[in-house]
Amino acid sequence: MEDMLRVGVISSTHGVRGEVKVFPTTDDPARFEDLETVFLDTGREKLKLEISGVKFFKNMVILKFKGYDNINDIEKYRGKDLWITRDQAVPLGEDENFVADLIGLSVVTDQGETLGVMKDVMFTGANDVYVVERENGKELLLPAIKDCILDVDLEEGVMTVHVLDGLLDL
Repeated sequence: MEDMLRVGVISSTHGVRGEVKVFPTTDDPARFEDLETVFLDTGREKLKLEISGVKFFKNMVILKFKGYDNINDIEKYRGKDLWITRDQAVPLGEDENFVADLIGLSVVTDQGETLGVMKDVMFTGANDVYVVERENGKELLLPAIKDCILDVDLEEGVMTVHVLDGLLDL
């Protein structure tokens, strides 16, 4: 399991006073209002930044960090990820998992057949779709619904699924 979870990506600066536009990678962008700190992945290290201001504009979050008061201080971090620790994360409901925990799981059918490895999650609006990379290199798309996803065992690293009729024929 990952110790840190990505909550956003700095897309650009906002104004000249050190604010940044952040594309949220969390289900609930309003959660930034409750965060006091985030970690900025510079590529070499993770800097702990204190949030001093949060605003919202369209689908973006505008953040101001304490000690970064000029566009030149923050511009170099464009395209960098923002992370939080697991204890800062929103509590999960029943049958919910963080995407970071799902990636890399071995995916097996309820019949014991190994399908492949969990590669990605697509967010479609109606329900999520799990992308499983098969051993032959092809992808299998599984709807994240109770009829299909039977069990997720993070400790064992295995997701057990029921493949709906017709999905393996594609």
